[in-house]
Amino acid sequence: MSFVAMVLVPASAAAFYLWSIATDQYASTVAFSVRSEEVSSAVELLGGITELSGSSSSDTDILYEYIQSQKLVALLNDELDLESIWSRPEYDPVFAYNPSGTIEDLVDYWIRMVKIYYDSGSGLIEIRVLAFDPDDAEAIATSIFRESSNMINELSAIAREDAVRYARIDLDEAVERLKTAREAVTVFRNKNRMVDPTVDLQTQASLLGTLQQQLAESLIELDLLDETTQSNDPRVGQAQRRVAVIEKRIEEERRKRGISGGAVTDQELFSTLVGEYERLVVDREFAEKTYVSALATRDASLAEARRQSRYLAAHIEPTHAQRAQYPQREVILSLLVLFLFVSWAILLLVFYSLKDRR
Repeated sequence: MSFVAMVLVPASAAAFYLWSIATDQYASTVAFSVRSEEVSSAVELLGGITELSGSSSSDTDILYEYIQSQKLVALLNDELDLESIWSRPEYDPVFAYNPSGTIEDLVDYWIRMVKIYYDSGSGLIEIRVLAFDPDDAEAIATSIFRESSNMINELSAIAREDAVRYARIDLDEAVERLKTAREAVTVFRNKNRMVDPTVDLQTQASLLGTLQQQLAESLIELDLLDETTQSNDPRVGQAQRRVAVIEKRIEEERRKRGISGGAVTDQELFSTLVGEYERLVVDREFAEKTYVSALATRDASLAEARRQSRYLAAHIEPTHAQRAQYPQREVILSLLVLFLFVSWAILLLVFYSLKDRR
């Protein structure tokens, strides 16, 4: 009698409910993955060389959580009226939804009716939607795919906007740096009244070489006069004055180039001027290269923003069921009978164990 009361009667009642009262449920399946189109560098992007990569695990994880979120449930409820769709069989209190429930109750019921199968290794997501009408199941699956695609597009738009904004900031900074570097070169030229001190330095070096050659010739001429004339010969004094003037001029030119010590009145040493000019030129060249790089990055970001870099690719479109596969009555009844039988057997063993102790 205990077996009949604890196993047969509940199992018979469950079988009657499953086959007589429980409403058929139709399944619609949709499967997709997040695909991304990436470029290796800005130069390759400007050249039109792109690379198709696999799904992004972070985007897929976000999408997996989004499909189970209250936001999506509320959004689809406003669009499709999920409460009415899932509460149509009013005589089925077990499998149907109670329309008087809250949004939290609807989310719990959503988890029962919308099953998500996520493969983190491949990034594939498969969704099975149950409803009491095949058209409703397909409509819900289609809406899930559409809203998931919209969410991925929003993430892509935010990422592209950030990339473009940062690229524009870098370009503005590069432009200001280039302006400052060029203005510094212009100020240097106006202050020292020379376009390129390196050119003047080459001219000074050529002049110094000429003076040294003239000094050598004058010294030779002076030696010849010392050997062939008297010390009071006016030509000797003239040659000596020529040598002194050339030596003084050489010393002045060397001071200008920074070769010898001493201050030069009203003029800075050429070595200092050349060093300052080279520093300004290096800053200008670096600013120009930075500007070119920032401009290429900005153009690359704009080109990236014009196309959809991440998108949702469905390898299984939402299906339309032709026959009801749920609830799985045989499976449910078998598990219930097994549970009832095990429970009855345990209670029976406990009962006889207590009876033997007495």
